[in-house]
Amino acid sequence: MQQRTTWERLLSKKRFESDSKKYGTDESVRGEFQRDYDRIVFSSAFRRLQNKTQVMPLPESDFVHTRLTHSLEASVVGRSLGRIVGKSILERHPQLMVDKNIQEADFGDVVAAACLAHDIGNPPFGHSGEDAISAYFQSEAAQPFLQRLTEAEKADLQNYEGNAAGFRVLTYTYPSHCNLPGGLSLTYTTLATFTKYPKESLPVIRGSRNTSEKKYGFFQTERLWFNTIANELGLLKKGQDAEVFYHRHPFAFLVEAADDICYRIIDFEDGLKLGLVPPEKGMALLRQILNDAPDRVSSLTFYDWKEEIGYLRARIINKLINETADIFLKHETEILAGTYDMPLINELACKPTLDEIGKLSVSLIYRNQPVLEIEAAGFEVLAGLLDACMKAVFRTDSKHHRKLAALIPPQYIALPDTASDYERIIHITDFVASLTDQAALSLYRKIKGIELPRMY
Repeated sequence: MQQRTTWERLLSKKRFESDSKKYGTDESVRGEFQRDYDRIVFSSAFRRLQNKTQVMPLPESDFVHTRLTHSLEASVVGRSLGRIVGKSILERHPQLMVDKNIQEADFGDVVAAACLAHDIGNPPFGHSGEDAISAYFQSEAAQPFLQRLTEAEKADLQNYEGNAAGFRVLTYTYPSHCNLPGGLSLTYTTLATFTKYPKESLPVIRGSRNTSEKKYGFFQTERLWFNTIANELGLLKKGQDAEVFYHRHPFAFLVEAADDICYRIIDFEDGLKLGLVPPEKGMALLRQILNDAPDRVSSLTFYDWKEEIGYLRARIINKLINETADIFLKHETEILAGTYDMPLINELACKPTLDEIGKLSVSLIYRNQPVLEIEAAGFEVLAGLLDACMKAVFRTDSKHHRKLAALIPPQYIALPDTASDYERIIHITDFVASLTDQAALSLYRKIKGIELPRMY
């Protein structure tokens, strides 16, 4: 008989917290998944996304998206996807309302919460920041610190993944403020929905056609916690018995789709507004997605293409949301059985146009000269910070390194003597990854003597 998970188990309001401290469960005002959303909004890690790169590192224009605005927009798209899908799922499985007290809004809230947090673990300087951290731990300078690590622990660092860092942000509580067990104490369902890659860093699966196997979703420090969540929700097992490796929670496909829709369309819009993409070509591609009838006449008047682009974006996103929800619902049975594992947007009718937009974005936006220059500088900044912090933790016999250690917030270095080298390194990496673009650059300049702090 084919394996299949069920919505009854997948939709759990159990919360990631200790048994000794439970929070109010009165849902008369806020549902459990809405509480997840609110906790993420009020977290310091989420606020820091305001000054982390989305398209342009260190943007000077207020109209260019940051990780914060991208995450907010993705959560709006995710909420719409969740509600549309939820309405149909409740019609197909009405017992969920009776047995689990699941409402249509719950679907939207859980997907919106996971979308809101989907970039919360990203380091400074965007995806190049992940590459910079990986490159440092692959370098000769880092090897003396890695000697006592397992192969899996080394893989976490040498193939650093922002998704795994995000799972750690949401679930780990630092020693100096243990009053809130389990990080943000989110529900198991939201944490699983957040995890687009439900596997550990090893084994690396090269050439896989399954979208959930292309990266990994948690470090060795959170390995057992994710296993607990997966077992609670009945996620389908993959791999060998000893491996923490599962099929996705179905809602993770909706999070991936919301992210894909937003960055494909809105990053492209940023490129147009910054003058990196020729307006005629860019606007033609956006209109092509809508595939309007030749005789369609708009009732609105636009004075230039910059006014029209907002209107096109709204219509495009609405169209893609409805089509993507239909694709999810068409494949519901396969998704629950673990036999569907590809991005939902791959089945959109406009996929060829989205691919053309993607290629144009890579060549004209993501590989724009200033972007490449700042990303290259980011490699130097993050490698310099990591090297300084590692020496501060592991070479305490040096006065210089002890002074560097004093610059690191205590929650990242005040670990018990029993802490392993891997735990100490992960804490240091947490610190560097938590910095905003500007904070990382400023700290690097100060420890290198390029810039002195102002004395008040």
